[in-house]
Amino acid sequence: MSTTATPTPVPAQATRESADAPPAAALASPVPKRGTPASALARPVLPPGPRLPVTAQTILVWNSSVHYLKLCQRLYGPVFTIRALPWGRAVVINDSALVKQIFTGDPAVYHAGDGNSLLAPVLGERSVLVLDEDTHLQARKRLLPPFHGDSVRRYGEVVERIVSEEIARWPLGEPFSLHPRMRAITLEVILQAVIGLTDGERARALRKVLPSTVEIGPTIMAMWVYESLERFGPWRRYRRHVAEANRLLREEIAARRRDERLQEREDVLSQLVRAGETDDEELRDQIMTLLLAGHETTTTGLAWAFERLLRNPETLSRAREGDDDYLDAVVKETLRVRPVIPAVLRQLQAPIELGGWQIPAGVTVMPSISLMHADASLFDEPERFRPERFLEDGAGSTYTWIPFGGGRRRCLGAAFASFEMRVALRTILQRTTLRADRPRAERVRSHHITLVPARGARVVREA
Repeated sequence: MSTTATPTPVPAQATRESADAPPAAALASPVPKRGTPASALARPVLPPGPRLPVTAQTILVWNSSVHYLKLCQRLYGPVFTIRALPWGRAVVINDSALVKQIFTGDPAVYHAGDGNSLLAPVLGERSVLVLDEDTHLQARKRLLPPFHGDSVRRYGEVVERIVSEEIARWPLGEPFSLHPRMRAITLEVILQAVIGLTDGERARALRKVLPSTVEIGPTIMAMWVYESLERFGPWRRYRRHVAEANRLLREEIAARRRDERLQEREDVLSQLVRAGETDDEELRDQIMTLLLAGHETTTTGLAWAFERLLRNPETLSRAREGDDDYLDAVVKETLRVRPVIPAVLRQLQAPIELGGWQIPAGVTVMPSISLMHADASLFDEPERFRPERFLEDGAGSTYTWIPFGGGRRRCLGAAFASFEMRVALRTILQRTTLRADRPRAERVRSHHITLVPARGARVVREA
């Protein structure tokens, strides 16, 4: 579950799933001098970056972000500027000291909510994702208790039961994709652990409508830029789905307030109601946010975990032993070597100095998760899948291992997502035997804002 980054409007994607990175010569641009005192600057100076047109860079960023950013880093170093929609100018960063500066910086300067504001039509105006500064902090504090400590551990049996029921539906002896199966698990966890639904007409209706509500791609997001689209085709259908999901969630919130068993319930919605959340619309906004932020990210993390484990026999064998510490290390290593989200975003509300560069207000600063996690100066043999690094080497720090972002915008569901992944991994490894359908590793494919296994993490169930 991640609230680190969320979908933002993008132009139509290229016809290919992944664009090849352009030749280095096409990216070259003059490199200005660094370190000039701010007083001597006639105007703000951005780090160097590719001179490709905005349209071309946008296609590369959204269709082939990992390869494109790596190429830019080779040409320009750990801090460089790209120009791509929807951000305009964005400074990409692979430097732990600068990442620390951003994560610990003044929240009035480093805004994350502004970049998510166009999601308000589905998340709501009071979603923790679209708020900034004090209003964000207050909302975050109200949401945080159900996602830490004993509150998280109470959901273990729920997750294990959901996973076991899902395994029983998997075919034997024939290839299938794990990614959609993991999606079914994470949606059911949100329905039961977060909303508190197991059966009944409303639960069945939400199971039907919520998947289409949270599947937000470039086509749907175009409606929030060009409002006239909402009267037609897929946009009209999407509006109906959102309206139906909102109606059902509001009904469930109202029913929960009347529930005679409210004090006994342990789901997140019930805990928030008991804690004094009196505004039904804000509750709806936050529940929808948890659904949107925690569904596809955890789904993809689990799919990648098995894609990596099944191609690393020694690691798989040790993971099957079920040791919690090792499974936690598997989760961390999966999110390091195959991050689900490529970057963290902050939009500047005032000029800053960053590593000798003078960055003006309005620019987006973008700590790159994928570049940081693949940096050999931060992680030994970064391309190797080796969970032991988190147990034996003490790898990773607050400003180098950043799959959940950092600072006060760090994903509030990070502990929940990590716990859910650990329980799901242990349950699947102990109750069934899987193998990859082919030896070759699956490549990374961009899917909206997430980086997914290109073939959906194809496996064969042997037992």
